[in-house]
Amino acid sequence: MTHFEKAPAKINLSLDVLGKRNDGYHDVEMIMTTVDLADRIELNTIQEDRIEVSLWSRYVPNDERNLAYKAAKAFKTKYNITKGVHIKIEKVIPVSAGLGGGSTDAAAVLRGLNKLWEMNIPTAELAALGATLGSDIPFCVYGSTGIAKGYGEIIEPLPSPPPFWVVLAKPDIGVSTRTIFQRVKMDEIIHPNTEGVIEALYNKNFAMLCEMIGNSLEPITISIHPEVQRIKEKMMLAGARGVLMSGSGPTVYGLVEQESKAQRIYNSMKGFCEEVYLVRLIG
Repeated sequence: MTHFEKAPAKINLSLDVLGKRNDGYHDVEMIMTTVDLADRIELNTIQEDRIEVSLWSRYVPNDERNLAYKAAKAFKTKYNITKGVHIKIEKVIPVSAGLGGGSTDAAAVLRGLNKLWEMNIPTAELAALGATLGSDIPFCVYGSTGIAKGYGEIIEPLPSPPPFWVVLAKPDIGVSTRTIFQRVKMDEIIHPNTEGVIEALYNKNFAMLCEMIGNSLEPITISIHPEVQRIKEKMMLAGARGVLMSGSGPTVYGLVEQESKAQRIYNSMKGFCEEVYLVRLIG
């Protein structure tokens, strides 16, 4: 038995840090939407009770440290499954980029095993299982567009943004989310206008959305990696309307309405930045 599952990347339209919890995590409020840059997951049942992961990436482990492996293990343990699974991951999403690459792979494994083994588990239950593994996984289980609260485990759906193009530019650095959160000082946090982003989504108002997007972690990442600021400035200069760092970075995205303009911005970023992608919104 084989099942294929698409694992799309996410971008943050807003990311707010509300406070530090007793367990060391932070309470967040994040509006995310999925883009058409996706890893591909192939799941095959094996009769032996084990989990195998195969992928070609010098940055991602293929053993029990891999989030997709952890997701399969959590799924098998929770539902007492003695069959095994071979997980093949075709990586397209850049690693440690703020685009949820590891989280979306784990979410795709949860969704995929549910279908492969015909378990009929509700999405909310899969998302709750994902929350035990990582704070972006519950959103990635649902996909589309939504707001994540708590440490990421509470998901509420939101209307999809108006259709537009997204230029993604990632400098040749990886950023550890944990490192960025360790540098959060609550009295210095700049809070984005989350309500404004929600209103723009309900009104399908592109101009308002570009005005309202914001990310509390952006100044922290820029203080360590000033090249993120340079990419932002270059992208604004090239004509992108809404420009923001996604997640804990370092990927910067630009929102563009017209395809021809998006193509021009993509071309001008190509000579300036290691990895550049031109994608559509699917959220």
